[in-house]
Amino acid sequence: MDTPDLDRFGSRRSTVYAPNGVVATSQPLAAQAGVATLRDGGNAFDAAVATAAALNVVEPTSTGLGGDVFALYRTADNDVGAMRSCGGAPGDATIEAVRSAVAETESVEPADAAMPERGPHTVTVPGTARGWEATLDELGTISLTEALRPAIRYALDGYPVTEVIAHHWAAAEDIFDHANAREAYLFDGDAPTVGDTVRLPQLGRSMERIADRGADAVYEGDIADAIVEEVRTRGGLLTREDLAAFEPEFVDPISTTYCGTEVYELPPNNQGLIALEALNIAEELGAGDHPIDSPDRVHYFTEALKLAFHDGHRYITDPEYEDVPPLHSKAYAAERATAVGETALSDIDVGVPNANAEDADTVLLTVADDDGNLVAFINSRFAGFGSGLVAGDTGIALQNRGASFSLDPDHPNHLEPGKRPFHTLVPAVARFDEDDWAAFGVMGGFMQPQGHVQIISNLVDYDLPPQAALDRPRFRYREVGSLAVEERMTDTVPTKLARKGHDVSILEPSLFGGAQIVRNDRGTLSGATEPRKDGVALGY
Repeated sequence: MDTPDLDRFGSRRSTVYAPNGVVATSQPLAAQAGVATLRDGGNAFDAAVATAAALNVVEPTSTGLGGDVFALYRTADNDVGAMRSCGGAPGDATIEAVRSAVAETESVEPADAAMPERGPHTVTVPGTARGWEATLDELGTISLTEALRPAIRYALDGYPVTEVIAHHWAAAEDIFDHANAREAYLFDGDAPTVGDTVRLPQLGRSMERIADRGADAVYEGDIADAIVEEVRTRGGLLTREDLAAFEPEFVDPISTTYCGTEVYELPPNNQGLIALEALNIAEELGAGDHPIDSPDRVHYFTEALKLAFHDGHRYITDPEYEDVPPLHSKAYAAERATAVGETALSDIDVGVPNANAEDADTVLLTVADDDGNLVAFINSRFAGFGSGLVAGDTGIALQNRGASFSLDPDHPNHLEPGKRPFHTLVPAVARFDEDDWAAFGVMGGFMQPQGHVQIISNLVDYDLPPQAALDRPRFRYREVGSLAVEERMTDTVPTKLARKGHDVSILEPSLFGGAQIVRNDRGTLSGATEPRKDGVALGY
């Protein structure tokens, strides 16, 4: 079979409208699992967990039980809330201990050791299983056993691999340097190709144990033993006590308004502050007053994002360890906006917590039901299959979210025992007016807050319907200081941006993230996604 061109992108999709419910996510089989849950009487939160669990199986290249999960939602009772289920560093993970271990492994002096990108010291406590369970306990109507059934069926009976997932699976072959990982995710030593039917029996059996015993199977049972043994055998510091002590949190979202629309994000340790600060600066600059295809619009939004990234990467960390200033205040945005002119700022240090996070892999789903519930739910192991470690015969690949820590004690995101790392995952909710709400998000590392800003602008400044808002060509400020634009952008825009002092590069659509959105506008349910991945929105 010829290698597919994954970067072709020319959407002619319509927004999906449905009377009873909508699910939008990056893989069709997972979306079907969510819609089936709605059809069987479940609510949006039930469908979100069923969809997320299915994604663990049918898109294992981007998510899994060894990662974390976050949610932002609006309930039928008009409550706006957030769930954060991300674990911290092991209790024994001091800077000195990790420096010493890394120095020995890499044959360098401890003072020269840096946080690795993969391996046992990047494994933080996984939040997914308890996050799913907490979502259902607090907001759902069905049991975890019921929510996991579609995922278990796909894992044990098999499913055909799609083009995008086959591409990412093949790219990950090199990280499977241990027998557990190769046995769980390679087939006769190779990644599956497009159309191959894949079964993941180890992962399916683990999900059966979770369905039978609850999330405690991961944190206190035999799966916990396998996770700890895998990490410690490879030289890591994770303990049973670290796993058993973990609990998800329901937290108050943070928000700001953009031209009358209230946008809700997760508070630190997430990137939500970056999106909100950028929206505030952009509003102050009048970025959305310019035509949608104009270089001026891209310029002013880019400058807003530059400043917001600089501030976010300087200050955002686990708030239990260090205070984080209110970067989303209107007064602060007004002050920051004075730095922006008609030419590009060139002295902005982005201060990236971890360069590997720029294009990290993620899955996102959004669901709305006819009772008025809607949720953005996001799941990730950080970089593809994560740390490269798979726990015993569980099929659970462990995340490398700890790679975002710094071993520099003066860095705001420096490693400390129990501390949660800077996190890229940011689901979002927007309120356009009292009876008009949306849940949305964008995948892909540091593209996430930039995508949020652009989608909100497309919806608010230009009144685009959901599908058109996602389909618009995107731009992104890169860690290296360049401004990347999609190759679909109007021909003259990159040249005019270069004249404003931007270092412009033209990149393929796959580097600008996939996205999903659901909207409930006075009882009319709609949903959209776009094919930068395998996205599909389904309604019933």
